[in-house]
Amino acid sequence: MTSHSPAAAGRRRGGASAPALAQRRLLLSVLLLGGAAAACAPAAPPPSAVLPPDAVQGAGDSTRAAILHSVDAFSSQARLAGRPEEAARAVAEVEYLAVELSTGPRWVGLSPLVSQQMQGARAELRGVLGIPPSAPPQAVIDQLFAASRALRAGNQAGAAAALSPAVFPAGGRATLERLANLPPLPRTAAATAFAQQELTRSDMGPERAPGVVPRLHR
Repeated sequence: MTSHSPAAAGRRRGGASAPALAQRRLLLSVLLLGGAAAACAPAAPPPSAVLPPDAVQGAGDSTRAAILHSVDAFSSQARLAGRPEEAARAVAEVEYLAVELSTGPRWVGLSPLVSQQMQGARAELRGVLGIPPSAPPQAVIDQLFAASRALRAGNQAGAAAALSPAVFPAGGRATLERLANLPPLPRTAAATAFAQQELTRSDMGPERAPGVVPRLHR
């Protein structure tokens, strides 16, 4: 009689050999360990952004000033027409607000829709100016404010040079031309108006907000 080993019988039945099973188990273990390591890896910190010191006069609140100025600037298309120096500042303010209102602990009392709409406004403005989605917010803010300062000083060439190709691929001169002729920006207008509305509601407090009947204190 011919004797058959268990391994040979397993191969005839189509089963995997012991070495193949061991390799599969090792591969599975490596995959599981890799997934666990990825899950435990620290998440990337959210982007940060600050406005330059000259964004607000005196010791005022720069975020409040950015909300109030941007809502006025984007209230109508004609408001910024032919005024690239002010448009550059207003775009930089929205860029800042899209970050600050999403991550700043001072603004947790505002509706979460404020930050969502402001991020939509930033996307709208970046699309118009050709700013890549991956551009760091701080670089956008710093370069737009630098261009605005140069324009206010009458230095057109300096303003164009302040806008680097890495952040403004269209080029400095073309970007300044776009800033002077911004198209209708409905998402930006709505976002800045809602931010002002929520800021006012937050300042008034829940008992004084529109539509809320104050409680009588005895």
